[in-house]
Amino acid sequence: MFIHLGDNVIVRSCDVVTILDRQLLKSSSIVNEFLDIQKHRIIELACGDTKSVVITVDKIYLSPLSSSTLKKRAQHVSELERVFEEEIAE
Repeated sequence: MFIHLGDNVIVRSCDVVTILDRQLLKSSSIVNEFLDIQKHRIIELACGDTKSVVITVDKIYLSPLSSSTLKKRAQHVSELERVFEEEIAE
């Protein structure tokens, strides 16, 4: 399944490693150091209005959507995948 991150960008849900809130950008030196090291992998979707950071296996997205919105979308995808797997197993 897929998750829409904003700005017409969709990623495979199984590729998402984590979704971080923008507050971590302000308060965590470790997150900022990680992003500095990985800056070649960053894709900015937010045009300066970053609300969340989505880390996937190959890229890092700065999303204009809140982390809670993205996490809800990921949970819905996970529930759908579980239902499909149950239907296939029957």
